Amino acid sequence: MPEEEIPRKKGVALPIAIGWFIFAYLYFSVVEWKLLGFMDFINKIIVGRWLDFLIFSLWSVPLFYLGYLLLSYNGDKSKLYGLKPVVNYLPIVKKPKGHVHFKQKLLWTVSVLLIYFGLTNIYLYGVDQQKVVDLFASFRAIMAGASGSLVHLGIGPIVTASIIMQLFVGAKIFNIDLTDEEDKAMYQSTQKLLVIIMIFVEAIPQVFGYLQPSNTFVSGLNAFAPGYGDFLAKLIIVIQLFFGSYIVFLMDELVSKWGIGSGISLFIAAGVSEAIFTGTVNWIPSRMNEPVSILNPPSGCIPKTIYILQHSTAAQIFGGGIERILFAPPNPVIALIGTTIIFFLVAYAQSIKIELPLAHERARGARGRYPIKLMYSSNIPVILTSALLANVAMWSMLFWSNPTLSKIPVLGHNPLIGQYPTPQQAEMWGIRTTTPIGGIAYYLNRVRGLSYWLLPLMNPQQYYQVFTYQTYWQLVIHVIVFVTFMIGMSVVFAKFWIETANMNAHAVAQQIQKSGMQIPGFRRSPAVLEKILNKYIPAVTILSGALVGALAAFADLIGTVGNTSGTGVLLTVGILIQLYEAMGKEQLMEMHPVIRQFFE
Repeated sequence: MPEEEIPRKKGVALPIAIGWFIFAYLYFSVVEWKLLGFMDFINKIIVGRWLDFLIFSLWSVPLFYLGYLLLSYNGDKSKLYGLKPVVNYLPIVKKPKGHVHFKQKLLWTVSVLLIYFGLTNIYLYGVDQQKVVDLFASFRAIMAGASGSLVHLGIGPIVTASIIMQLFVGAKIFNIDLTDEEDKAMYQSTQKLLVIIMIFVEAIPQVFGYLQPSNTFVSGLNAFAPGYGDFLAKLIIVIQLFFGSYIVFLMDELVSKWGIGSGISLFIAAGVSEAIFTGTVNWIPSRMNEPVSILNPPSGCIPKTIYILQHSTAAQIFGGGIERILFAPPNPVIALIGTTIIFFLVAYAQSIKIELPLAHERARGARGRYPIKLMYSSNIPVILTSALLANVAMWSMLFWSNPTLSKIPVLGHNPLIGQYPTPQQAEMWGIRTTTPIGGIAYYLNRVRGLSYWLLPLMNPQQYYQVFTYQTYWQLVIHVIVFVTFMIGMSVVFAKFWIETANMNAHAVAQQIQKSGMQIPGFRRSPAVLEKILNKYIPAVTILSGALVGALAAFADLIGTVGNTSGTGVLLTVGILIQLYEAMGKEQLMEMHPVIRQFFE
């Protein structure tokens, strides 16, 4: 509906404006690290530092305007309807008007996948690639994208926006009924707006020490605009990150509406598959600037094993060579075995299901089954959990090392939130500067295989380097906390996902009722169907969430080839199985158009 038809409380504008002014005063007081006087604030900020004030206004005014749209809405529906003047103008991928043939869907899916791989190989213009620090290094397999490329942020903004919207709806902050078509459309439109906000929230901090502009790029811009070269360079990098991330978001929509499966799932599977392939057969050594040798063998699991066996004596093999082949990173044999085990476990779990018998109320003999799979919540809970962990890692590092954020009271440079090593410490301990060594970020950091935890716990003397920045008991607690968090949060997100995706007992009962089917021997009523489904769906939801969380944690504990993380392997196997099933369903609908009515 047009802007003028939206009922609003106009009086909310004044408190919002006052709130923005107070926020600006507090913001610049924190930046200056002292309480500014009123006139000092006016003269120094607005007059003396107009560029800083302009930059502040460019991001703060739109946020407060969105706050005004939300708070001023005075209608009978959810406050989200106040955002209609903004969300109605967001670019979208339109749904197809008719049925899209299988070949056309397959073509769209393959085309999007090729574009995605192209984007991962286009590096950000003006960035010093030698100084790139990947804040998502531990979660790169799940976040998709590629470090230093146009899709550096991967699917992070999309998944984070989804988490926030689910939490808001689940906590009843926004009164949205997802079974209502209009409310559901408003929910999805708001999520698109939130994705745009999250792109900037995750992109802007990247240019402060993690995606540094090259000196040549800054010098060239200084010649064009003296004194503003560094600012313009960072602005150009942020704009590139925005367009890259938003293209990923639109491609996700394109696959969902015109292709097969989900775009996010497709990108994750593509990135993880590439990492597993290279981790298995890569013949290039880890230290590329040094020749291949026993101390610097090929990094791929199979070439590494063959090379060590061929170039080692019997004494060397039994004196430590077998342990290097089986357990030593990169890509030990145990990681390949762990990846294979997870593949078969997930494939087996995907096949376990309960089937409720269904019969058509009018067509005699027309029978079917409604499957309730053990993996009912799919892989979405573990994606959301991993995205949450990635955000914890990113923001804890920013609060620890960023020149501005590290000065914020309580949060800034707080070892309880996250503590990180200096470059000298990281080199001495053999870890990355992005590896947390203390605080919440440390205990929620991903465990990277047996060589990180089990072998050091069994033989602390030989693996003493692991204990240079942590104690024996810290390592034990780290493993316990990580596994518990993965399982617990996967259960929580599974429950949220089932509710928001209309997969709960109430929604499924309505879908079965509308299709004209019923359970033989029971009265044809949505309430009866819902009561029967409630015996299975809530329990399977919790069990499936716990299962995917446990499988992901188990794979991380064993280790995975290509260092893709257990979550990445789990997701890829599940995604490929679901993609195979989706393709089978599409082909079935092509051969039998009547069946299409049941699925659509």
